Amino acid sequence: MTENHTPDLPDVDDPFVRQLLVLPDRDAADEAAEELRAAHPDLGEPEIVRDALAGEDDAEDAQWLVVLDPPSTGWTAALLHALDTLATSYDGWREEA
Repeated sequence: MTENHTPDLPDVDDPFVRQLLVLPDRDAADEAAEELRAAHPDLGEPEIVRDALAGEDDAEDAQWLVVLDPPSTGWTAALLHALDTLATSYDGWREEA
């Protein structure tokens, strides 16, 4: 391990790929998107999308996605860590699109 390695920060494989916050319900997605707009206005307007689980017709089995385009300079490890922290606070997680 190098002295510049920070184990708490995620690796940035592709700094220009879309990021998804996968959240359990619409309220969590709305609140997370609002927090992102306030804390990171440079990210633009997050898109909120319902993602029904494969083969499920019941609306209760849907997850909600907050879709984020990368900033013009690309994702940094610190920004991805902030997204991870936000998603976790709403019982969700982050994925690359």
